[in-house]
Amino acid sequence: MTRRPLLLRCLAMAALAAAGLPRAGRAQAADPSSSGSLGSSGSASASDYPAKPIRWIVPYPAGAGADIVARSIGAQLAVDAGQPVLIENRAGGNTALGAIEAARAPADGYTLLSADNGMLVFNPALYRNLSYNPSRDFAPVTLLGRLPMVLLVGPASGQKDARAFIEDARAFPGRVSFASAGTGSPQHLAMELLEREAGLAMVHVPYRGAAPALADVAGGQLPVMMCDLAASRRFIQSGKLRALAVAHPQRLKELPGVPTFAELGMPRVEAAALMGLVVPASTPGELVARLQQSVANAIHNPAVQRKLAEFGVEPVGDAPSQFAALLQGESARWHPLIRELNLSLD
Repeated sequence: MTRRPLLLRCLAMAALAAAGLPRAGRAQAADPSSSGSLGSSGSASASDYPAKPIRWIVPYPAGAGADIVARSIGAQLAVDAGQPVLIENRAGGNTALGAIEAARAPADGYTLLSADNGMLVFNPALYRNLSYNPSRDFAPVTLLGRLPMVLLVGPASGQKDARAFIEDARAFPGRVSFASAGTGSPQHLAMELLEREAGLAMVHVPYRGAAPALADVAGGQLPVMMCDLAASRRFIQSGKLRALAVAHPQRLKELPGVPTFAELGMPRVEAAALMGLVVPASTPGELVARLQQSVANAIHNPAVQRKLAEFGVEPVGDAPSQFAALLQGESARWHPLIRELNLSLD
C-alpha cells in the first residue's frame, strides 16, 4: 500500500527535474550569495511563473474585508495562472504577524501579502518599535482597491445633511462624540481629518473593530462615525444609518445622492481604506511585473469587478510605481496628523 504513493512521488520529482522547475516543498531561505536575477539558482523564470501554488497571506481573520478581497481576486488568479492560490490568514499584532511572516519568506514570487494603509502608512507613525519596516521589507505590486470613507449618522439623529451636522458640532465643541474602528484606524483618522478641516472639537470613542462601532451608531448610543462603504453598506441600505457625505474626489455610484466633502467646500477631506499587494523586498523585478499584470487581469475580470463592487470596493490594479508613489504621498499626508494628535500604540 505504501509503494504506490512513493512511486508517484518519485515520478513527479523526476518530471519536475526534467522540466527544469523547482520542487514544491518546504520553503527555503534565499541564497544570500545569489544576485537575485531570474537566471540564478533557485529563482523561477518569469516565463515559467507560476510553476507551483502561490501563498497569499492575509493579516486579518477569515471573513474580514481584506480576506474577502483576497479570495475574490485569488480565485480568478488561480484560474488564469493554472496554479492554486492558497489564502493563509495570519491575524494578530495589528497586522504585524502577517507582515513578519511575509518578510521572512523567500523572495521568489510565491508569497504574497495583503497590505493596507494601516500596515504600510499608519503603523510606522503609530509604533515606535515596529517589528517590520514597510519600505525595507516589501516591494509594492499593486493597489487592489479603495474603500472610500462615508460620514454616517444614525436614524435617531435629526441631521439630514452634512452641512447641518457640521454646524451643530461646531456650535457645541466637546459635546459630540464619534465612534471609530479603533485608535489609529482609517476610520478614526478620517474623522480627525474632518475635525481639522471643519474646525470641530469632538470626542473620540474607539471600538475594537468597525462592526460594533456601526452597531452602536445605528442603535443611537453614539451619533456619528466615518466608515468605509464596504463595512457600512448594509446598514445604509437597510436605513439603519444615513450617509451624509463621502470622503472621495467624486460621488460614489452606490450613493449618487450623497455629496462629496469637496462639494461642501472641504476638498482635503479625502480618505479611504486602501488594500494593496506586496511581496518580499528582493523579489526580482521581472517577477513583480509579471505578478502585477496577472493580478490586474484578475481584478479587471468582469465577474471579479462585480463582486468587488457589490462589497463596496473600488477596484484599481495599478502599476508598482504608481502604488509606491501613492504610499509615499499617503505617508506625507497622514504622518503629520498622527504626530499632531500624539497618537501612539506602544
